[in-house]
Amino acid sequence: MAANSVLAPFRSGRHDHGHCIEDALKAAETVCRDRGLRLTELRRQVLEMVWTEHRPVRAYDLLDRLRETRGRAAPPTIYRALDFLRDQGLVHRIESLNAYIGCGSPLSQHSGQFLICRECSAVAELDDPAIEKLIKKRANDAGFQVVGQTIEITGLCPQCSGGDESSSPGSENALSEHA
Repeated sequence: MAANSVLAPFRSGRHDHGHCIEDALKAAETVCRDRGLRLTELRRQVLEMVWTEHRPVRAYDLLDRLRETRGRAAPPTIYRALDFLRDQGLVHRIESLNAYIGCGSPLSQHSGQFLICRECSAVAELDDPAIEKLIKKRANDAGFQVVGQTIEITGLCPQCSGGDESSSPGSENALSEHA
């Protein structure tokens, strides 16, 4: 796997989270501006809430947070915002957790390959074109046309496995490198 295939690594204790959120919001502004779309205050707020922690967050947890500032927000409010953010590649839906996480490289097209810690739910995002190509080839060999793919792999993150997370590949902020 190429070193640049780690889009959003497991976060180390040295991670500058404020900078990371700022980079995600700037990338969202760029994506929306370039596509002629509006990053409304609500969409921006939801994206910022998703990036608050580098762990998948459920829609109803976001709704509870949203209600702190917007009163009686209803479930369709959060789902519409999340659908927009997902459609624009700004967040990913982690199906196995029924939750959302910010995209580590929203300015580039890629399929999702996620390493999910079964202990703490931390997620690292990969983009390995060789994996994507192999899946498409095998699917094509079976007469199947791939229109999208998300791969979720469970295991233990460096922290939960007792490894030294500061030595894990890409333990710095990957978003700022790609934004």
